[in-house]
Amino acid sequence: MPYPALGLNDTADKTIALVMIARNEARCIGRCLKSVAPWVDRMIVLDTGSSDQTIAIARSFGAEVYHFTWCDDFSAARNAALDHSPADWNLVLDADEWLMSGGPLLRMLCQQKGPFADQNFVGAVLVESSFGNNQRIDEAASWLTRLLPKGVRFNGAVHEQPVHSQPRRPIDLLVGHDGYEKEQLERKKGRNQALLEKALLAHPDDPYLHYQFGKEFEVAHGYSQACGHYRLALSRSGPAQSWHHDLVVRMLFCLKKTGQFEEGLTLAQTMQAHYNGSPDYYFVLGDLLLDMALSQPDQAAHSLGLIEECWLTCLQLGERPEWEGAVKGRGSFLARHNLHVFYTSIGANDKAALYAPLD
Repeated sequence: MPYPALGLNDTADKTIALVMIARNEARCIGRCLKSVAPWVDRMIVLDTGSSDQTIAIARSFGAEVYHFTWCDDFSAARNAALDHSPADWNLVLDADEWLMSGGPLLRMLCQQKGPFADQNFVGAVLVESSFGNNQRIDEAASWLTRLLPKGVRFNGAVHEQPVHSQPRRPIDLLVGHDGYEKEQLERKKGRNQALLEKALLAHPDDPYLHYQFGKEFEVAHGYSQACGHYRLALSRSGPAQSWHHDLVVRMLFCLKKTGQFEEGLTLAQTMQAHYNGSPDYYFVLGDLLLDMALSQPDQAAHSLGLIEECWLTCLQLGERPEWEGAVKGRGSFLARHNLHVFYTSIGANDKAALYAPLD
């Protein structure tokens, strides 16, 4: 039986479906479905074993719900969900994500209008992830390939990626994500690490898996272990990988946290030509230089100008969410805060006043 078109134009040339996998997501699945429902032709939820109200809530928002026995393989679940979709395009979201803006573009895509007359591509959408705790919530941006033409499937048991030969095009869809906030991370603690360990046994030289494993350790404050995996990822990857910028920035941060300043400076110098347009690169480099200066006070004088230059460069560059992993504020208010504290600490009160917190 065809799924109702949710009030959309029945003459559209193409169809689009929301496709997701979910388990025990009663907290947030309704938010996701509500945000997408006006812009898609059908919504497909593959439940992998919920014991809460996830299924009932999904159905109440008009979604089709199917069932899947979890087998420790995200690609298997994603692909099973996609198998239920006959649509020409599939928007792949998780239950802890929601569409913040750009919905009308999905209808333009289906009607093959404007920039979507040529449909030979996969679409990357901007996902803004909040992370932290009640004291401070930050936001990081990732461009994720989530708008897929019919027939594209995923590979990889964890941190799965779509397999395709089409060009990857950024689409002006903004997606929110709160799954990295402390309470949600606690709920999923250990799940990805076990799957990554299994994946690395099968593919020990895969740089993407090492990058993802490093992130697992970094989030848990295991900075030394994170450095080990990031080193392996860096040795087997380069700027051509979409996630390489985030890898470099994270490595600089973890080297700072472990006091490996010389290695950090060498990495920064090697990568400057590639990432000199990134406020995140300069932000963490300034942090690294500051910690190095504090740990080596007898050599700190020559670092002060470099620290200042890093954070001023952040403000000159401004916010650049197009960089993978970009943290909101590193090109604006977070850099201003660092400059204010820095100038205050060295007694440059006139300069500190210029960067005082804005009301």
